[in-house]
Amino acid sequence: MQQGKLYLIPVPLSEGAEPLSYTLVHHDIINKIDEYVVENEKTARKFLKAAGLTIPQSQLTIHDYGKHARDKMDYNKVFAHVMKGKDLGLMSEAGCPAVADPGSDVVMEAHRRGIQVIPMVGPSSILLALMGSGFNGQKFTFHGYLPIDKGDRSKKIKDLENQSLREKVTQIFIETPFRNNQLLTELLRIGKPSTKLCIAANLTAKDEIILTKTIAEWKSTTIDLHKIPAIFLLFA
Repeated sequence: MQQGKLYLIPVPLSEGAEPLSYTLVHHDIINKIDEYVVENEKTARKFLKAAGLTIPQSQLTIHDYGKHARDKMDYNKVFAHVMKGKDLGLMSEAGCPAVADPGSDVVMEAHRRGIQVIPMVGPSSILLALMGSGFNGQKFTFHGYLPIDKGDRSKKIKDLENQSLREKVTQIFIETPFRNNQLLTELLRIGKPSTKLCIAANLTAKDEIILTKTIAEWKSTTIDLHKIPAIFLLFA
């Protein structure tokens, strides 16, 4: 019997961004799948409804791989129907599954079992930020979160700036939204005046911000990033 496939299904990055996040293929795929692995069941069900799900939600099988469940996941149960020919969907809480997202563990398990993995087109905040920054899109690195310790974080910022200057690489990183302003303060304190910083916040939302300025220019700019999803990009 032919195995099913694992579809990696992106979800919107922000409220009201559904029309920017779907393709016609999304509608077709979600209406042939009735089993999903999701990071947040509420978000996933909301996405499926907005994307035009016609299968009654009561008929869906949802496997939770959220923060408190992923260490206890029974992959034999998760992939049982896939091994018998049914397709399975994977969704993260926002954006693309497995990109800055623990869904990569599910994808790796599918590869171990010889299951075909099909990533679908959709919004990635990291790539959208890079596209809008004006920085080098042929050589870039996503670092995730910078160190929490202030001394370690300062050293890391200097290292990223120096590497960007030497290699012309775009440095991309994020912070917990309630610490965005502190990170920005640190970047402005440490960065060279000529180093360029792009801030991409609330991507795909109506109040989306994508601004690229030198560190010197940012020092005279007022911006409040508190509790706003943001991507930081550095290019020296």
